[in-house]
Amino acid sequence: MLTVLVIGYVWPEPASSAAGYRMLSLLDTFRQQDWRVIYASPAEKSIHRTDLPARGIEEVTIRLNCASFDDYIRQLQPDIVMFDRFMMEEQFAWRVEKHCPEALRVLDTEDLSCLRHARHQQFKQTGLVALEASDKLLFSEHAKREVAAILRSDLSLMISPAEIELLQRRFNVAPQLLHDCPFMLPALTDAQISLLPQREQRHHFVVIGNFRHAPNWDAVLWLKQQLWPMLRKRLPEAELHVYGAYPPPKATQLHNPAQGFLVKGWAEDAQEVIRSARVNLAPLRFGAGLKGKLVDALAAGTPSVTTSVGAEGMAGESSWPQLVADSPEHFVEQAVQLYQDASTWADCQQQGFDLYRQRFSFEQHAAALIQRLTAIKANLNAHRLSNFTGAMLRHHSMKSTQYMAQWIEAKNRREPPND
Repeated sequence: MLTVLVIGYVWPEPASSAAGYRMLSLLDTFRQQDWRVIYASPAEKSIHRTDLPARGIEEVTIRLNCASFDDYIRQLQPDIVMFDRFMMEEQFAWRVEKHCPEALRVLDTEDLSCLRHARHQQFKQTGLVALEASDKLLFSEHAKREVAAILRSDLSLMISPAEIELLQRRFNVAPQLLHDCPFMLPALTDAQISLLPQREQRHHFVVIGNFRHAPNWDAVLWLKQQLWPMLRKRLPEAELHVYGAYPPPKATQLHNPAQGFLVKGWAEDAQEVIRSARVNLAPLRFGAGLKGKLVDALAAGTPSVTTSVGAEGMAGESSWPQLVADSPEHFVEQAVQLYQDASTWADCQQQGFDLYRQRFSFEQHAAALIQRLTAIKANLNAHRLSNFTGAMLRHHSMKSTQYMAQWIEAKNRREPPND
């Protein structure tokens, strides 16, 4: 039985974010192999975190910049260590390599955050939705850190094929270091589809997304300031229901029943609120990765209008089968058409069901992931010998993170934290 240690940036909250339920699907994949799975994190345990022990997954609290992790990893000797985002790789990978060098080191990027940051900066400069980011913005310090972590790792799980293509084309990352791993979701049966509300039973628009995620907050502001007033003028009886975890006061203050702009906040069941709406809106002007809100809408049978950023990578190598618009006028026009035209709505819904089944099968992607991990594990030395750049980065770059961590550790010993 293999032992898998997952070092998480936060504790998984599948009801709060797409990253949360994607992490849970990865953990479930490992457990289905009867592997021992341990989830460790330096983050505080949140009230919305999932019950990992109920799924047969052990929980361990670890500390940043502390030699106690060395003792822990030395005794555990895991076969596979997965780092949740590059910051955790920076913090802990050198310790893992030192004390269990034969462990397979896997990086789960969630999304390519350097691309998200570059697009955010470009949007601030231009005010336009754009998939491409300039070299000056993309080749940032952030990117150097993230791509270095990818190169140091034995394998990186990428949620979007668009990001795999970008890493190969613009950063020269070798294909053998990357694995396409989108959302892995339960099967959608005909019986489940038959129980979904019909179009005539659905009302209003919905938008959903964790408010702590900058692209989601920007989408809400764009709706409030520009898109929704235009939409409401065309459809005066319609309402927009805004859902999302962790709504700050600046978000709840946007609530305005007279304008039909209703900030609902936390959704206990995202599927329930999405399936009750007629149209899902995802006006994302920047971002990266795949959009969980769009996948949720596919399963709920709720057609969406999104931007080119929102649609990127969602259908793999194919085109997103629902409506896409980047300008305010076009976005509103598409939303009105989808809301009013029963034929367009039905076509988009059916194509959404087809895409969900073709692209997000848990069984298919879980099997492919396990096959890739076991194959690399069985030939780990040869795999690493083919990645000289990664070996070079571990020799030089990781020393700086190691020494910084050891300096902080020594400082903390002199100044113990207040409990």
